[in-house]
Amino acid sequence: MELWELSAREHIRDTLARYNWSGDAMRLPELASSFCTDGELELRGGTPVRGREAIVEFLGGAVASPNAVAEESGVRRIVRHSVTNIRFTEMTPERAEVACYFTVVTEIGLDHYGRYRDVFVPVGSPEDTEWLIRHRFVSTDWHAPNSTMAG
Repeated sequence: MELWELSAREHIRDTLARYNWSGDAMRLPELASSFCTDGELELRGGTPVRGREAIVEFLGGAVASPNAVAEESGVRRIVRHSVTNIRFTEMTPERAEVACYFTVVTEIGLDHYGRYRDVFVPVGSPEDTEWLIRHRFVSTDWHAPNSTMAG
């Protein structure tokens, strides 16, 4: 394995973490910054959403607000995504295909789980490169009947 690939893999892992940590905290602009400016988010069965602003708007409407959940249930809102089995299925200096599993725990316990299928590309100068999501396909394989996020 060459040095560029080791570096790319670590940058991709960091972007995956930024996406999930930001989403858990409802910092949607920060989450959207893990995408290219014209990046796409596609949920299985839905129409892809393109661009950071559209992604923020879409996710802001798709997730129950922390305050609304707390007021309704009397329980503090919690969201924790865990990403596992990150697999680099194709790697070139210009593009990476990555597959992984996600599990989401909320105040109800196990809320939902599924898979991400991503295409990453390098963005920036050779001295300051980030690997960002060009396209993310999200497949939710299961959700709890009382899920606060999926369904």
